[in-house]
Amino acid sequence: MTDFLNANGFLIVSMLLAGVLALSLYVPLMTGQLSLASAGFYALGGYAAAILAKNGFPSEHGQSSLIWLLLEMAVGGLLSALLALPIGLLALRLHGIYLALATIAFVEVLRVISLNLDITGGAVGIFDIPQPFDSKASFLWIALPLLIVTTLFVYRLERTRVGRAFIALREDELAATAMGINPTRYKVLAFVIGAILAGMTGAVAAHFLNTWNARQGTFDESIAILSFVLVGGSQTAFGPVLGGILMTALPELLRALADVAALPDWVASFLKDGRFIIYGVLIAVGALFFPQGLISPALFRRLDTRPAALPPPEPPVAPTIEAVQEAL
Repeated sequence: MTDFLNANGFLIVSMLLAGVLALSLYVPLMTGQLSLASAGFYALGGYAAAILAKNGFPSEHGQSSLIWLLLEMAVGGLLSALLALPIGLLALRLHGIYLALATIAFVEVLRVISLNLDITGGAVGIFDIPQPFDSKASFLWIALPLLIVTTLFVYRLERTRVGRAFIALREDELAATAMGINPTRYKVLAFVIGAILAGMTGAVAAHFLNTWNARQGTFDESIAILSFVLVGGSQTAFGPVLGGILMTALPELLRALADVAALPDWVASFLKDGRFIIYGVLIAVGALFFPQGLISPALFRRLDTRPAALPPPEPPVAPTIEAVQEAL
């Protein structure tokens, strides 16, 4: 088991972090808002952690402490929330594709700013970030609890008064507003929660990757996170987690499949060199045959083996006059 984790630790941790990132996009989507800003907050959290680890918190011989990492996660989440609040108040007045374009512009603005600041290392970025663990597999101690806690939080959120308000806005904003739900308040709240999750994930990823630059948190990252949600399912918290895990593992699974000895050389070569083509085709096929994702509310209804509730008894019918006369 130890050898397996050491050999595949990087991939496993990447899958877990992708699950959290998918949830950071799913929370605003609960209100019907297609926000692609998660990649920007992910980059912001990573830069905050990298700068603090290099220049703020003490380290010895390139080694940091888990306590400092937890503090960096808190700082990354806080900075993301503070930035998300004004951005959300402005951007969430838009809907649909216009909101998506506005949040993509936000991601690009952050990328350009990071390219031109000395504190972020410019185009080179920040390298040799102090490490809280001795190996990539050891990051499971922080990535796995983060995914579990985040999934349980979002799952529980769906069943609270706030979560029901989110879903009501997604289903019919006009009807939800007529029922007294403040759309601006709940949309901004969902946007801020998603930003916090993305910022915390970025803080972990900065240490995990040991470098952070403008290549993290780009438009490509935004589309990848969106694909996690669409493939896994956008109607329940477990769908984005499954999508993030599967879509992160898929390219490496195709690479491993290419090493099977029984395959012809041209097939193995295509699996290695064209695995991202297969990746894109599978996304398109999945969207065609699973329009609600791999995990949907309909799937849970089919898996529910509890006996159906008995119909209520029919109310008694008053006897007619003719029936009373016959009985006498």
